Amino acid sequence: NGEACCASVTLLQKILREEWGFNGYVVSDCGAIDDIHAHHKLTQSPEESSALAVKNGCELNCGGTYNSLVKAVREGLISEDEIDIAVKRLFTARFKLGMFDPEEMVSYAQIPYEVNDCEEHRKLALEMARKTIVLLKNENNLLPLSKDLKAITVIGPNADNLEVLLGNYNGTPSRYVTPLQGIRDKVSPKTKVYYTPGCELIGRSKHGFSEAISMAEGSDVVIMVMGLSPRLEGEEGEWGGEGDRTNIDLPGVQHDLIEAIYETGKPIVLVLTNGSALAINWEAKHIPAIVDIWYPGEEGGTALADVLFGDYNPAGRLPVTFMKSLDQVPEFTDYSMKNRTYRYMKDEPLWAFGYGLSYTKFRYSNLKLNKTEISPTENVEIQVDVENIGKVDGDEVVQLYVSTPESPILAPIRSLQGFDRVFIRSGEKKIVKFTLKPEQFAVVDEEGRFMVMPGKIEISIGGGQPSFTDTIIDSFKVVGQPTRAE
Repeated sequence: NGEACCASVTLLQKILREEWGFNGYVVSDCGAIDDIHAHHKLTQSPEESSALAVKNGCELNCGGTYNSLVKAVREGLISEDEIDIAVKRLFTARFKLGMFDPEEMVSYAQIPYEVNDCEEHRKLALEMARKTIVLLKNENNLLPLSKDLKAITVIGPNADNLEVLLGNYNGTPSRYVTPLQGIRDKVSPKTKVYYTPGCELIGRSKHGFSEAISMAEGSDVVIMVMGLSPRLEGEEGEWGGEGDRTNIDLPGVQHDLIEAIYETGKPIVLVLTNGSALAINWEAKHIPAIVDIWYPGEEGGTALADVLFGDYNPAGRLPVTFMKSLDQVPEFTDYSMKNRTYRYMKDEPLWAFGYGLSYTKFRYSNLKLNKTEISPTENVEIQVDVENIGKVDGDEVVQLYVSTPESPILAPIRSLQGFDRVFIRSGEKKIVKFTLKPEQFAVVDEEGRFMVMPGKIEISIGGGQPSFTDTIIDSFKVVGQPTRAE
């Protein structure tokens, strides 16, 4: 519409403040105000950009462009009264935070610095890392591994790399555990752990292949820690790009190294570090065990070892769809929803949003809805029995998906409308309950309104998406006139 987001009267005034009732302050992205004249070419100078942004509701600039506001006032581009509106909003927030109160009145000021790096927080970091690990493949139950193996070889440029623990926009931990260190700490004193990077993260050299192959041949199992780095996919990317990935393959010669180690015939566990999807079709077919640890934080290596050697049963689920290739990704210029995200995707992905395995098995039964016919304003109460029929205690992520197959308005094929992570002991059964509200089975019309439409509403409950996981399906009917969801 010809408006810069950080100076948009439509976004910041009409929608944010008038429609949504927001009464706080807005801060720009770093450098965004400067972009208005320097790159978007919507204005001619820093003064014009600053005046436009403040007038339209962007109170705080990350950057130095608002230094030009004094000159903007002199040039008549903005008045002091208009600036005062922004100043009042900013200082209101600071007053609420207690920034002008005596220190003894401010609870935040009473927290010692040491608390930031206390043992309790370290345990929380470990819990986070454990819960986010996703087991993608476990052919013939290769995992968990025995702690008493004679020899393990750890290979990969990310195996002993602090960078891939932390992501970006991160703090620096006083202590950290890499995947290599976590594995060394976990196995028995008699187990030999060999290590070599094998290759660089993005380089083309295969100089390290021979050493990696030699080590693998002398081991019982090979753990390969491969994938991406924040320097490849962080904001504005540091290595040869602007932050946008041009492909979703493993970078450099990582795939070649995996193939070379596969030829040794040794069992391989592939560990991925990444912040986004990877197209690893060959690996998904040939490598028996694959684990995604993302960028897991300071205790990432400990969490990984807990999973690999059976001290923790993984239950993480994919928060994104893993495509088979970029051919399954819509063109950047295509703004339709066709095949965009799991909600509209008709193709079969490599791994679906919500997918993840466990060392145990769960069985769903006895799905109940409190009503099979409702008005457009009523809730539906749902419950299901979930039983751990395996031999290992573990978490199950129970997922509720909704479809509106009779909607006259374009609607998602499916959408996640509830989930619950439940710990269930081996042989135990638990009842999991959900309340489905009208806005959760509403569809969005051309005016941007959430509308509850009459017709069949289909629900699916299981450990993942319908079509990709065993699920239980039922439905109810909405009777009445199309009604706007509150």
